Amino acid sequence: MSNKLVIYDSTLRDGAQALGISFTVEDKLKIVKKLDKLGIDYIEAGNPGSNPKDLEFFDRVLKLELNTARIIAFGATRRANIKVHEDANVQSLLKAGTEAIAVFGKSWDFQVTDILKTTLEENLNMIYDTIKFLKDKGKIVVYDAEHFFDGYRANPEYAMETLKVANKAGVDTICLCDTKGAGLPSYIAKITGLVKEQVNCAIGIHCHNDNGMAVAGSIAAVEAGAVQIQGTINGFGERCGNANLCTIIPNLQLMMNYSCIPESNMERLTSTARYVSEVANIVHDERAPFVGNCAFAHKAGMHADAVNKNTSAYEMINPEVVGNQRNILMSEVAGRSAVMSMINMVDSTITKDSPETKKIIERLKELEYEGYQYEGAESSFELVIRKMLGKYKSFFELKEFKVIVNEPTVSVNSSAMIKILVDGQTEITAAEGDGPVNALDKALRKALERFYPQIAEMKLTDYKVRVLDSNFATASKVRVLIETTDGQDVWTTVGVSTDIIEASWRALVDSVEHKLMKGN
Repeated sequence: MSNKLVIYDSTLRDGAQALGISFTVEDKLKIVKKLDKLGIDYIEAGNPGSNPKDLEFFDRVLKLELNTARIIAFGATRRANIKVHEDANVQSLLKAGTEAIAVFGKSWDFQVTDILKTTLEENLNMIYDTIKFLKDKGKIVVYDAEHFFDGYRANPEYAMETLKVANKAGVDTICLCDTKGAGLPSYIAKITGLVKEQVNCAIGIHCHNDNGMAVAGSIAAVEAGAVQIQGTINGFGERCGNANLCTIIPNLQLMMNYSCIPESNMERLTSTARYVSEVANIVHDERAPFVGNCAFAHKAGMHADAVNKNTSAYEMINPEVVGNQRNILMSEVAGRSAVMSMINMVDSTITKDSPETKKIIERLKELEYEGYQYEGAESSFELVIRKMLGKYKSFFELKEFKVIVNEPTVSVNSSAMIKILVDGQTEITAAEGDGPVNALDKALRKALERFYPQIAEMKLTDYKVRVLDSNFATASKVRVLIETTDGQDVWTTVGVSTDIIEASWRALVDSVEHKLMKGN
């Protein structure tokens, strides 16, 4: 039996239904290209009969040259008591022009009688007629059995009958949907196994995460015989989200010896996950398995020391396999090995007995005493190391800056002026922003983009301020942490001062210098 599984992505349809997410047509086209490069088999891209935006998307997406992915249009079975060829939604599925079509229908008798307000017999006819009509048109058809697991719990005979008529109509794949996200993995596995005995087509699984078990339920279904896994990148979706393909794929492929995507593409997983978060304008989940910044982060001295000796001590896989990276956190409990790991990233010739190592550790202690904390802000600590080892390159020199805060009579309430020197050339710019730090950030970028165009790729994704000693009230020292991304990597920098703008400036400069160092 083949161990190849079909990966079916619903980020652009189910994922787009998540709170706070709205994809433009351009957004969708960009994500399609990324998913295709990752090696996704099917990309469910929306309902062509639901809105003009999806109609435009289908018109444009079919002109893309894709390597592995098939675009799939999504819609409902025909409405009750009309002929299938007269149903506008079914016709729109055909007009989308895709090779494959997914249709959903009701498997729960309650949904049929109380929501659709039709008879159980008519619902069976709706399923059969729609699938048969689309198959006669030469389409690959996936039938999404909506609410199947709830329906089976309430009326197993009827729920199973809905699948049998889909099978009889010639459907290619029946996807069992845990639509309310209530199924436990053991229940999903049991019922999936029973379905496999009753139909002779491929079985798929579509789980929601309301009980926090969408990934576990999906994997349980695969173990019971499902060969198609539906989910979304980063688990985006309605309510608590959908099954997270960024967790499912590496578990199935790296841990269970299934084939989900081409092996050479697995290293694209983290960058794809981050890219989709960026396009969706959602802060990436840094605690996500495999693709989060914390997935391979080590803080405790004993852990860091063990990983430096043998990565398998605390890591189930090497982070490079999924395109991620190891992160040894700098803190008071990290130990000498963590510091050495950072030093060797800059200069591999330095050992723990080198005089430079002692000086750097002493400097780290001094900075921590001043209020700096490098746990999660290793990019700033790398700059400290480079400066102490004489390997620091200055990309620009600040001559002066001025920030003005106005009364918030309009949305933009602050302005900043900045004067910098780059290779003997002076640049003076000004910018407005929502607050002094935002204005300062915009002014700095504006000043630097003429010399370093790659600055335009940067985007601040998080900004945190912590008061270090509240006993001094408004004169207290503050620590500012800034998280930045360029769409591929994410890094955090830190600044400390009794002046919040000065602390922010230090963190901003470190962030920019980290980006510029990447290209040198």
